[in-house]
Amino acid sequence: MDFNLNEQQRMLQRAAKDFAVRSIKPRAAEIDASGQFPFKLAKEIGKRGYQGLPYPTEYGGSGAGYLSYALALEQLCQASMTVGAIMAINTVPEEALFRFGNEEQKKRLLSPLARGEKLGGIAFTEAETGSDPKAITTASKKSGDGYIINGQKQFVALAPAANLALVFARGEGKRLNAFIVDTSSQGYNLREPCQTMGLKGLGTSVVYLDDVRVPKENLLGEEGQGFDILREAISLGRLGAAVEGVAVAQAALDVAIDYAKQRKAMGRAMAKLPTIQWHLAEMVSRVEAARLLVYRTAFARDQGQDIKYESSLAKLFASRIAVEVTGMAMQVGGSYGTMTTMPLERLYRDAKMTEIYVGISEIQRNIIAERLIE
Repeated sequence: MDFNLNEQQRMLQRAAKDFAVRSIKPRAAEIDASGQFPFKLAKEIGKRGYQGLPYPTEYGGSGAGYLSYALALEQLCQASMTVGAIMAINTVPEEALFRFGNEEQKKRLLSPLARGEKLGGIAFTEAETGSDPKAITTASKKSGDGYIINGQKQFVALAPAANLALVFARGEGKRLNAFIVDTSSQGYNLREPCQTMGLKGLGTSVVYLDDVRVPKENLLGEEGQGFDILREAISLGRLGAAVEGVAVAQAALDVAIDYAKQRKAMGRAMAKLPTIQWHLAEMVSRVEAARLLVYRTAFARDQGQDIKYESSLAKLFASRIAVEVTGMAMQVGGSYGTMTTMPLERLYRDAKMTEIYVGISEIQRNIIAERLIE
């Protein structure tokens, strides 16, 4: 792996940082406090081409690759993890379509997502499933020239804004099917929002599917192939969550450094105190280690490699350091770090979410251990 970014990647990184600092960061606290989905910023992400970074131009993308995607996502998430997560979650149905969709589906469904004309989400989790696909009870059955889906989904992110959803449902043969569902379909109903401690404003909601009719052209892959599609697509979701972990940790580190330089204790800047310097050094070492693991995973995807194992490693480690580093930053900030008027309190809550969503850390450990002993 070449650790030097090329000029195109550096330009993309600078542009994403400029957009994040000017347009996203000033709204981050407001989005968190209100819990309202940032529709305008979501559209702006699409207009700037960030939704299609990994995908070929023939399918509406820019062909910049997965490392470029990670570079841009990191900048957005440093400003607001919620806003960056919109971009990351949209990539999951995109990846499913790119890897398993036929040519017609890629042109009709992937292209508008990659061009930023539409937004996509994923409806997998149910009240009793957690991260276990075997426990899915949402059912799909053939009806005429399509399928009818019935069930309930929990924790569906982007629900108020998504035009398309990657929905997983049990087939008549009890194996899992994957569908791309138009969220304007009759019977696709948003219910109560899910009030989470972090990632506020992501539009996470409960969704009911009541006799939702899906044309056969929107079945992704073959019947019964849903589990394979899930494993492949969610590896990009885990990479995205890992990027988010690195980004929120970096944001907390930046706040801690600025605070330590400005705040005085014992007649001198806190940054001169050995205990504070120890915290800062420990924080940056963890952030850099996680960043390299994330970049390596994105690079491997650019080489056409399977990243199920690597994305679990990256998510497990990056989410852990996100919690640890934001916690250390709060120690540096002391009482001020706990105040809701300071960004550290929000960053700490968002950091914890990276250990929970897109598969809890225990699931990542299972995936990693199974690979080691196979």
